[in-house]
Amino acid sequence: QVQLVESGGGSVQAGGSLRLSCAALQYTYSNKWLGWFRQAPGKEREGIAAIHTGAGATAYADAVKGRFTVSRDNGKNTMYLQMNSLTPEDTATYYCAAGFSFVGGVLGPTSYTYWGQGTQVTVSL
Repeated sequence: QVQLVESGGGSVQAGGSLRLSCAALQYTYSNKWLGWFRQAPGKEREGIAAIHTGAGATAYADAVKGRFTVSRDNGKNTMYLQMNSLTPEDTATYYCAAGFSFVGGVLGPTSYTYWGQGTQVTVSL
């Protein structure tokens, strides 16, 4: 059974940084798209970053471009999201996702089958 285990969330002041991790268990990690999503209270889940574990290609939502960096360590079956210059608008539950199909693009929630449990990120002024 595929498991995605996120870690690294927490509370930080505006302007600070956090690094999220997503470990993929029981999953063939190679040459796949993996994604990071977030969902704030009362809002829809939005795709913010994605990475291809083979080619290393990446994609970012405009809201995080230039501040967030997605990376992977294929030897550890782990994906990371480095988040810098955080603002209160980044407050949300963050999820990683796997099991990509071409339904909604690499940043589309409907494109992914497997989801982590989510990790909370809270940014205060």
